[in-house]
Amino acid sequence: MLRILRNGVFGLVLLSGLFAAAPPASAAYPDRPVHWLIGFAAGGPVDIVARIMAQWLSDHLGQQFIVENRTGSGGNIAAAAAINSPPDGYTLLFVAPNNAISTSLYKKLPFDFLRDTVPVASIMQLTNMLVVSNAFPAKTVQEFIDYCKANPGKISFASSGNGTSVHMSAELFKAMTKCDMVHVPYRGSAIAFPDIISNKVQLIFDNLPSAMEQARGGNVRALGVTSPQRWPSVPDVPAIAETVPGFESVGFYGISAPKGTPSEVVEILNKAVGEALKDPKLVARLAETGGIPKPMTPAEFGKLVADETEKWRKVVEFAGVSVD
Repeated sequence: MLRILRNGVFGLVLLSGLFAAAPPASAAYPDRPVHWLIGFAAGGPVDIVARIMAQWLSDHLGQQFIVENRTGSGGNIAAAAAINSPPDGYTLLFVAPNNAISTSLYKKLPFDFLRDTVPVASIMQLTNMLVVSNAFPAKTVQEFIDYCKANPGKISFASSGNGTSVHMSAELFKAMTKCDMVHVPYRGSAIAFPDIISNKVQLIFDNLPSAMEQARGGNVRALGVTSPQRWPSVPDVPAIAETVPGFESVGFYGISAPKGTPSEVVEILNKAVGEALKDPKLVARLAETGGIPKPMTPAEFGKLVADETEKWRKVVEFAGVSVD
């Protein structure tokens, strides 16, 4: 699969030099539709948040912000497509922990995310949630660990793709608890849930928005959140760290653009996102997904992504996982 990607979409990154001399952005930016690439399937947590923000930006900047789902390879197809686009502000990338994780997890990426993108804006922070099939016998994290150890290799966990925080939260859990589970990657958590609900796959450490929706709908059972303490929007769900001390996986959502994107465009977008995160209606919609708004300057967001990249490098090494 990865060989195909390298020879196909990833190979296009080599052409990025063709766009080095792209014309400067119009002072009236944006004066045409903006394409916002996301690496996961429609209906998943990233897609939900992207569409909430895209609608606000469309309404307030006078041009349509079009969400495009470029699924596969843990979000790296979308990242490669964005990096290969003209740096004019009309192609953006939805940034999440998968971009920080992929730097160390994938051994043969033809791009360097920190080098080849510029940070634009932070949107929010959120936790993941461990949910299991209703047919699964465990009702607490400790019962889950006990059952897993009594049935090594017989439990499978879904993810929204290799290198996502959904995947790596489970890998960190495996490493810290010595649970033997089988990874089943999907092209997005929305695609995985039918198999979890039917117990073909037993669990997922999904981003809170979709996990919370499924749990509240009674389709799955919530066992714990991956934040170090209980999360404000689901205070009745224990933190996994209450059972597994030191366990933590808190995610972030934001926007980046291809390297070379004009600074004035970055500032326009950053200011717009900052204004959006002051809008009570938008903040309420993000709260419904379980997210906490987290506005930052481009420099602050860049530091966050760099820090997360280093943090997840240590987790990848600790868990002993990689993708060639």
